[in-house]
Amino acid sequence: MADFSMALNEDQESLQTWVHDFAENVIRPAAHEWDEREETPWPIIREAAKIGLYSFDFIANAYADKTGLTMALVNEEMAWGDAGIALAIFGSTLAVAGIFANGTPEQIGEWIPQCFGSADDPRLAAFAVTEPDAGSDVSALRTRAVYDEATDTWTLNGTKTWITNGGIADIHVVVAAVDPALGSRGQASFVIPPNTPGLRQGQKFKKMGIRASHTAEVILEDVKIPGRMLLGGKEKLDERLARAREGRRSSTQAAMATFEASRPMVGAQALGIARAAYEYALEYAKERKQFGKAIIENQGIAFKLADMAMRVEASRLLVWHAAWMAASGTKFTKGEGSMSKAFAGETAVWVTEQAIQIMGGYGYVREYPVERWHRDSKIYTIFEGTSEIQRLVIARAISGMRIQ
Repeated sequence: MADFSMALNEDQESLQTWVHDFAENVIRPAAHEWDEREETPWPIIREAAKIGLYSFDFIANAYADKTGLTMALVNEEMAWGDAGIALAIFGSTLAVAGIFANGTPEQIGEWIPQCFGSADDPRLAAFAVTEPDAGSDVSALRTRAVYDEATDTWTLNGTKTWITNGGIADIHVVVAAVDPALGSRGQASFVIPPNTPGLRQGQKFKKMGIRASHTAEVILEDVKIPGRMLLGGKEKLDERLARAREGRRSSTQAAMATFEASRPMVGAQALGIARAAYEYALEYAKERKQFGKAIIENQGIAFKLADMAMRVEASRLLVWHAAWMAASGTKFTKGEGSMSKAFAGETAVWVTEQAIQIMGGYGYVREYPVERWHRDSKIYTIFEGTSEIQRLVIARAISGMRIQ
């Protein structure tokens, strides 16, 4: 187990500089255009793949860091550039986390590289859990997977919604109910390979923020896949279902195992947005003059920026600590992963709003980036568990009681 430290090593510092340069020189100049177009920024994804930033090797090496800080700082720097483009580039990692959390070593080796493709031919992946009637309540999934033992085939039917890369991804990881009577304990994860008949994109959503990231429905109509596409294998699933039917608790759930591993990284993205807005507002306040002096010389502005700086730094402490805990196998005893995501997400909303207030009318127009950062920030209090769900997780953890 690696000791927790806030000091980055030489490799991490070099990586941070490399990713920051890409965010500053490639992502930021293109951010406004792709926000306006509301399309997947394939040229930037290809550029990221070309330099090795979007690749299986990069992600594997980053997640191999026992301190947990590498992916946290990468997500922060990318979202500092632009959260929508960052999600377009790294949205595939949620499916990767789903495969890694639930798959066998053979499945991990086979499918995770295919989530990225190659430098010359990058691919995308999607993780599909949420449904029209099952958002925060993942136990209510209606998408059904039925097994045919004679042909060793699973058939999936249902509709997923709010799916990053949904329908345009090459690899879809889908969570479905195999025994609906068991709720979340009766669910399993499946890999849907490219060009599988019956899987198609439904409605593409026009969003308030992160508009360069593709979000859509995924429709599954009699999608037939071989038995080997069940993550973890049939034997493991049968054992888990048997325990659930006997009333014994299962140590993992297909969807929640993925979310628990990813929440600090989502918090890191929110942190990147907050830091971008804080830095921009600080420079503006030092340059903007009213009544013969820079506006930062007024306590009303200076104290606002001081509060912004405190919340950004506090968010990083929570995110890095939770990321270290996840990477080192340290058990979350107080909902630390949820703490990092909830606090950083709400910080991003608050800091970007303060940045708009400091800039006045300039902060409200699309010519300047702070209004986009504010729009982007709001999703971080909603997706991968709303702030209310994060508080529920934390409250249950600290009390040991089944709070509803």
